[in-house]
Amino acid sequence: MNRVSVGLLCALTIVSLAFGQSDRPGSRDYPGITRMPGYYIDEYKDAQFDSAAFKVTTNGKSTDQQIEGHLINISYRIKEKTPATSMLQVIRNYQNAARSAGGQVLDDSKGGNWYNTTLRLAKTGKEVWILVEARDDAHWLTIVERQAMKQDVVMDAAGMANGLNTNGSISLYGIYFDTAKSELKPESEPTLSEIAKLLKENAALKVAVVGHTDMVGDPAANLKLSQARAQSVINALVAKYGIIGSRLTPFGNGPYAPVASNKTEEGRAKNRRVELVGFATR
Repeated sequence: MNRVSVGLLCALTIVSLAFGQSDRPGSRDYPGITRMPGYYIDEYKDAQFDSAAFKVTTNGKSTDQQIEGHLINISYRIKEKTPATSMLQVIRNYQNAARSAGGQVLDDSKGGNWYNTTLRLAKTGKEVWILVEARDDAHWLTIVERQAMKQDVVMDAAGMANGLNTNGSISLYGIYFDTAKSELKPESEPTLSEIAKLLKENAALKVAVVGHTDMVGDPAANLKLSQARAQSVINALVAKYGIIGSRLTPFGNGPYAPVASNKTEEGRAKNRRVELVGFATR
């Protein structure tokens, strides 16, 4: 092998080693959580909606909780020639950071060559769950920003008509509002369009537009909010789709007609809905 080839091989080896100690392209630390010094991101995954299991220990009894939402996985490895960091040091750093941000330590588990902890905290209005899994030269973060799945498939006008004819009412989950707000979000348009189609194809149909909330917050405020949301739906149907307002009656039911438990985010998401109730025709 000539000197040029040897020099090129050495250069490629150095570049390869340097790249191996750098963050994976497209990866980043989770906002608000810094990394341990001397570590780089080896693996990274960001999924808009997925789930992960988190161990929770209460009074010595452990259970696994499946949390759904925005999922981020980050794998950190220690760089060469970096002083070793103990598993305990990694775990305590993350636990202390969570506590200083008002969070909770829900589990603290140790085995022969591993140490895990489950953390939960509120961040910019989101419930964030973090699993830290530490080993001698690496640690992994599994992070879920808990949320209900965005409903991409909506009920069409024919399905709405069938539901009204069969049950007298239908619950819709394609109407979106920001927390504690009554302004419709743009993502509501597909469902609003199908409601308008339903009303145009059934000229004699009159419906009550009923707003529902979960049980979080003051019941009186939720009643007012649900009434405002129902009215927002009606305003959009009249202004954007030309539906006659006298065919639509707003009603706010607040938290008083749940269809699921309010103890979980999944249940609360089912309770936050808009319902159409058909008026009997003579």
